[in-house]
Amino acid sequence: MRTVLSLLLAFVCALPGHASAQAEPDAAAWRQDALSVEPLINSRYAYLDRFPGGVMPTSPVLRAEAEAVADRSALLRYAEHAVAALADHHAITGGSFADSWGLVPSYADLWIEPEGEAWRITAVREGSSAALAGVRQGDALTAVGDLPTGQAVAAFWSEPGLPAEGERAGYAARVLAAGRRDRPRDLTIRGRDGVERRLSLPNLYAVRRADQPPVTVRESGDDRVIRFNDSLGDSGTIAAFDAAMANARAGQRVVLDLTDTASGGNTVVARAIMGWFVDGPTAYQIHNLPAEERETGIPRQWIEQVLPRPGKRHRGPVSVRVGRWTGSMGEGLAIGMDALGAEVSGGPMAGLLGAVYDHRLANSGLVIKLPTERLYAIDGTPREAFVPRP
Repeated sequence: MRTVLSLLLAFVCALPGHASAQAEPDAAAWRQDALSVEPLINSRYAYLDRFPGGVMPTSPVLRAEAEAVADRSALLRYAEHAVAALADHHAITGGSFADSWGLVPSYADLWIEPEGEAWRITAVREGSSAALAGVRQGDALTAVGDLPTGQAVAAFWSEPGLPAEGERAGYAARVLAAGRRDRPRDLTIRGRDGVERRLSLPNLYAVRRADQPPVTVRESGDDRVIRFNDSLGDSGTIAAFDAAMANARAGQRVVLDLTDTASGGNTVVARAIMGWFVDGPTAYQIHNLPAEERETGIPRQWIEQVLPRPGKRHRGPVSVRVGRWTGSMGEGLAIGMDALGAEVSGGPMAGLLGAVYDHRLANSGLVIKLPTERLYAIDGTPREAFVPRP
């Protein structure tokens, strides 16, 4: 005799769209999903004005690849190439291969920018594999494997048939330095003394971070420094931050250290943090949705506010520290705290574009994650252009 639970499970599994009842797409459906990626990007991506003609960069190679898709693996490989064509570290696929490139900045420890003929390392992640190997800001990446960096960058872009120019150059160099997820990195670094070293560095997927609390608190002189351990997406961060603030002295300067928030997070955590520093509803960020204007002809923009949290208010001064591994919601929290009057200082942030929405392809269910909202500081400065104090 079947139990009520087994009958319920049988009913759920029989529902349309349930994984166990859903047939695997045929070759035509895989191809249809591949061909839908370009129009999806052209309708939903918020930053098309970065490209000539205001459309996704493509090539005969990319279009031929889309036409040839006939299975899941080919679809994912094409989707990775199509999304990479945006040269936007905030645009990614929801799935990946074991040997997919590492995500920047979440799984990167070197920030690289072209400088004339050199590929300059402008930031090194604190405590990372590269830092422990002695790589320093100001060094140069001269080779990836056996290829000089310029050739490696050109080879990266030859796969989707695109030229290695403009923003693509630095994007590819950073991705190459992050390496593939399933193997160590083979990088040649030239120090500021001119000496070259060929290093084998573990990728950040292989290096497990020691368990850390969501926040680390220390006293520095008269300041209370609260460091977020890449935890802005962790709901436990709210209670940890509340506990740290509850022990702050009246009038004490609080320093929010966002220099290790590369993986971003969510606005719930960010608003909980900012709620300690306001007395009433206060604007902290502007949102704009280009996709709606493209679809309807009517622009849409709104201001998001942070609200006070009953029983939680700190009236001392507050400052914020940022750097290249301040990413996404970390950047949103930085511009929000700036709007609340905090002093934001440090190096350039990750410069990740907009707010990411998940877009699911119709037949395969593969998710394409695209910056779909544009984000601005309250004074109208694009979030990615915000400049902290040195």
